[in-house]
Amino acid sequence: MPDFKLINAQLAALLANETNLIANLANASALLNDSVDQLNWTGFYLYDPKGDELVLGPFQGHPACMHIAMNKGVCGQAAAQKQTLAVDDVTTFPGYISCDAAAQSELVVPLIKHRRLVGVLDLDAPVKNRFDAKLQIGIKSFVDELIKHLD
Repeated sequence: MPDFKLINAQLAALLANETNLIANLANASALLNDSVDQLNWTGFYLYDPKGDELVLGPFQGHPACMHIAMNKGVCGQAAAQKQTLAVDDVTTFPGYISCDAAAQSELVVPLIKHRRLVGVLDLDAPVKNRFDAKLQIGIKSFVDELIKHLD
């Protein structure tokens, strides 16, 4: 199990005094990808209120879907509901959007700042059942730390 106390301290240090959203999300995705094993995609989709959709942001992994409609796939549903969604087996998720054929499980955590949706953190794993309750708690703590640094 990753040490999220240490990871979150590293995140805070990386993002200290930096206000650029893209730079902060790029470093956050790189840190998380390097710190948690068995991930094959780690990144962000940002909410575009004009198009009412999620648009690809900084990530680590293979090329990905660039636009995701609200309520579509795991990311779109998590964003629309503003709730974390963990999927143990993506083949059982109705409307799953496959951007990487190697993905077998997925965790999506909404980024909420001042009650507004900023986007989502999307994690894919090449194994089923990757995101147990303990790992979800750690990832959510990472998002909580990240949100403190987003303007």
